Amino acid sequence: MGGPEKEVVDGALGAQEGAQQQQEDPEKKKKREEKAREKELKKLKAAQKAEAAKAPAPPSKKSEQKAKKAAAAASNEADAVDPFTPPGEKKLLALEMAKSYNPKAVEASWYEWWEKSGFFIADPESKKPPFVIVVPPPNVTGALHIGHALTGAIEDMLVRWRRMSGYNTLWVPGVDHAGIATQVVVEKKIMKEGKKTRHDLGREQFVAEVYKWKEQSGGTICNQFRRTGMSLDWSRECFTMDAKRSKAVTEAFIRLHKDGLIYRDNRLGNWDCVLRTAISDIEVDYVDLKGRTLRRVPGYDKPVEFGAITSFAYPLESGEGEIIVATTRPETMLGDTAVAVHPEDPRYKHLHGTFVVHPFNGRKIPIICDDILVDMAFGTGAVKITPAHDPNDFEVGKRHNLEVINIFTDDGKINSNGGKAYEGMKRFDAREAVVRDLEKKGLYKGVVDNAMRLGICSRSGDVIEPMIKPQWYVNCKEMANEACNAVRDGRLQIIPSQFEDTWFRWLENIRDWCISRQLWWGHQVPAYYITLEDDLLTEMGAYNDHWVVAHDGSEAEQIAKEKFPGKKLKINQDPDVLDTWFSSGLFPFSVMGWPDETPDLREFYPTSLLETGHDILFFWVARMVMLGMKLTGKCPFKQVFLHAMVRDAHGRKMSKSLGNVIDPLEVINGVTLQDLHKRIEQGNLDAREVEKAKAGQVADFPNGIAECGADALRFALVAYTAQTVNINLDILRVVGYRQWCNKLWNVIRFAMMYLGTSFEPSLTLDVASLPLSCKWILSVLNKTVDRTIKGLENFEFSESTTALHSWWLYQLCDVFIELIKPAMYGDDEELKKRTRDTLWVCLDTGLRLLHPFMPFLTEELWQRLPQKPGFVKAKSSIMVADYPTVIQEWRNEEAEAEMAVIEAIVRATRSLRMVYDLQPRIRPELYVMCKTSEMATLVRKTTSEIGTLALSSSVQMLQEHNEPPLGCAISVVNENVSVYLLLRNVVDASIEIARLQKKQDDLIGQQSALSKRMNTPGYSENVPEAVQEELQAKSSKLFAELESVVEATLNFQKLLIDH
Repeated sequence: MGGPEKEVVDGALGAQEGAQQQQEDPEKKKKREEKAREKELKKLKAAQKAEAAKAPAPPSKKSEQKAKKAAAAASNEADAVDPFTPPGEKKLLALEMAKSYNPKAVEASWYEWWEKSGFFIADPESKKPPFVIVVPPPNVTGALHIGHALTGAIEDMLVRWRRMSGYNTLWVPGVDHAGIATQVVVEKKIMKEGKKTRHDLGREQFVAEVYKWKEQSGGTICNQFRRTGMSLDWSRECFTMDAKRSKAVTEAFIRLHKDGLIYRDNRLGNWDCVLRTAISDIEVDYVDLKGRTLRRVPGYDKPVEFGAITSFAYPLESGEGEIIVATTRPETMLGDTAVAVHPEDPRYKHLHGTFVVHPFNGRKIPIICDDILVDMAFGTGAVKITPAHDPNDFEVGKRHNLEVINIFTDDGKINSNGGKAYEGMKRFDAREAVVRDLEKKGLYKGVVDNAMRLGICSRSGDVIEPMIKPQWYVNCKEMANEACNAVRDGRLQIIPSQFEDTWFRWLENIRDWCISRQLWWGHQVPAYYITLEDDLLTEMGAYNDHWVVAHDGSEAEQIAKEKFPGKKLKINQDPDVLDTWFSSGLFPFSVMGWPDETPDLREFYPTSLLETGHDILFFWVARMVMLGMKLTGKCPFKQVFLHAMVRDAHGRKMSKSLGNVIDPLEVINGVTLQDLHKRIEQGNLDAREVEKAKAGQVADFPNGIAECGADALRFALVAYTAQTVNINLDILRVVGYRQWCNKLWNVIRFAMMYLGTSFEPSLTLDVASLPLSCKWILSVLNKTVDRTIKGLENFEFSESTTALHSWWLYQLCDVFIELIKPAMYGDDEELKKRTRDTLWVCLDTGLRLLHPFMPFLTEELWQRLPQKPGFVKAKSSIMVADYPTVIQEWRNEEAEAEMAVIEAIVRATRSLRMVYDLQPRIRPELYVMCKTSEMATLVRKTTSEIGTLALSSSVQMLQEHNEPPLGCAISVVNENVSVYLLLRNVVDASIEIARLQKKQDDLIGQQSALSKRMNTPGYSENVPEAVQEELQAKSSKLFAELESVVEATLNFQKLLIDH
């Protein structure tokens, strides 16, 4: 609609509205007009506001104040930022302490200054008593893990404590070349990066690759040591394959060989087909299988079955029957050279001296009698014998002079001795093929479950294959006996002593130690093989008398010419390398310069202590003791402390494939989940293991790991040492100690405000003139010093951390700092001075006491403390300050007893406050009823302390006959003291009555149960007197508590009536 028609309609509507308005109620009209005005007014205000926004408005008073506060805050924040400190210089501290603890800021610069200042360096000419530790050298394979951090935290704590206690401390750093472990890592690396094996590269190029890896990883490890605050003497840093250590290894081998303890023999040993090397017994992990189990084996696409025993028959040579044997390794029948039966077994007496025929190659195999190996009652009573691939069979072979047939190549494939049908097959593929072929010939008799222990290489994860190889061995029997005697006669102490049994059990049953490895990375065996021109056999090692041992090739050639005068010859060094543990076994004295007579060897050997994990008691500790006593005539250390193994929060072993391995720096600096994933992806795990590890990280660290700092990590790890076998590490506990660091930071910050900028500590402290609070805090500090030192001396480190944590948090922060507030804000200047002096002594002593556990935070806070007048700070760092000792003058049992009563009253009062959810600003009156004059006297003179700690506006005494005011909540402190908290007009009396009635019913129930027990027939005669006394005391306390509850109920009921 438009034009004239629309105008007509609009006009009609307008006329209609006008008629309605004329008839509208005046009241309604008024309201409508007011609404219209309000609407217009709002529009006007909005327009004015918009206009004002365009032009700069003059600042209001409030905004000016806000701006001033913001500027002041910014200025204060700037004052709390540490200025730049040149590397190695003493840290420059901000004018003000930051409002909260920042571990990254606190831990910056101190270590570089400590190191540059020479605080870590030991002096062999010093007259101080020595305290010496060698660090268990971590493998150069990669970064340190949390287990290394535990080792470092314990050792650095001990070293710092001894240094501060006046010892000439030496803590020697080093890294281990870790033969097998490092070779495995680098082989995986070159395979992942270039799809090449070490054999593709050749020995020389591969070793060069390992050295590149060593430089990278070694730097990472040293950085981690420094970042965690380890006060190592870096001037003595060593590597187990550096020139000095290599010299020691060669000398040790030569001396032991000369003494007839090192020899070469062709023996059955543990062979790793992946690494292609022999490994020692203690490098084999055993997995217990209950029955048939599928397991993944390196180099196989599908899982391999273990835990099964297969039976098959050998046909008799006569053709008149068969003999059934059983085996868990069917493939080894390709190398069988006998079938053994018991000589008394009637089933086989007719077969003595006869033969069976090998079904695949027709070889005649003798049936022999052996009463040592064969158990007539087990299986069929007949046992297949494979001397080349089974330890028991090897011994049988020696007893019966059996042929030894090796059927495996070094990489675990069937060789030509196994027959053309199987040659080149992988051993476990051959297992299936042998069973199939036995079935075809009708000789297969079945397979059943068989519980067994499966040997796995701890380095590669490969299933161990027993193989006969010529190797170098150490005869350990005499050395092991001497190591046992050292513990028995006290020359060596093992802590905890529970590990002594393990020590004796292993050493008393020790076997000769295979020390040669078919690796490329390590100390090459200093033995040389002489090949004579007229030798019939030219293979290396063919003649055992052609070996000579020498320091180098020139010396070897000279010895060879003397041994075979006039003969034409050539010499070649054994390509094998020595077991890593051989060089590690020399570590405590090789780091001191042995075999040379050096000042370090004279002053610092034997060392004081060896601290390490209990898992390498066999691997390393025993070997150090054996080799040290043999080569130096001295036990290499006086004590061995074995700490627990660190596992994850679920109790699982730390494993890269589980994703639960933790880098200490990730806890110190914090890390996101994404960066945790990135570390896994950059490692050497295969794709399947990467996904499994990442899933584990998501489960354990969904939000990553919070920044905790080195001090919190160290303290947490040491606190965990109460667990002697396994530590189930929960990162949240470390986070908790980081929060405690913040508490320490703030208490020092607060205390510095109490001390003021002009405070100077008094030269002496007159303890007798101090108020109760000061006498008490010094007395409990004295006990904390005693507990801390005893914990360190007795290797009960968690006792030390508990004592320190308790004093700082619960006694200094929660009690003393609160108690001294009235004095600090009061007008008594003399009292204020004595209180400040006590506070300063507490802070100075407490920080020095805590320093070995938390070096960075304590250094930073100690440097901020004022110094005594005229005192030249010779001790420029807390780490060379004196460690606190017990001061008899501070001991005050009376003050402690009085404070114990005060604290009990305060706890009871605070419990009431918690029950009624009272905010700190609400400070009701407190009444204390004492039933003895002694308690009344004590409470009367300490009302100020009680009121301060209990957050009460006043503290008043009640005698036993006095009535407390109406509306009091009651709590029984003990049989002589009760507290009454006035809650009139604070709580609802009717709700309180109902709560008290419920408590009364509960107490009556407890009292009834206790009474029933105490009135049982024969109670007086049968129950020990001490238990009777304990139950009587409990009954008395319940009675007193019930009386108080009844009294409180009546009290609140009266309050309701009065209202």
